[in-house]
Amino acid sequence: MTAMIVGLLLCLVLSVLVMGLVAIPARREGREILTARGERVVVKVRESADGAASRTSELISGTSGSKRPVTDKRKAS
Repeated sequence: MTAMIVGLLLCLVLSVLVMGLVAIPARREGREILTARGERVVVKVRESADGAASRTSELISGTSGSKRPVTDKRKAS
């Protein structure tokens, strides 16, 4: 099990290293890292995350003031 975890961590480190070696010089040269489609996906994900966060905060703030007692709906045997 330890060998598997170490192997996965090694793969993660190598992938981050390769991404850094490719993305950082490309960005310095002014090239875009993502394609136009990739940019659209990022925008959609950000909008979805923002919407989910706002709905969650509304839900939390809306229910914090109206606490109802929890009742057990099971019948006693």
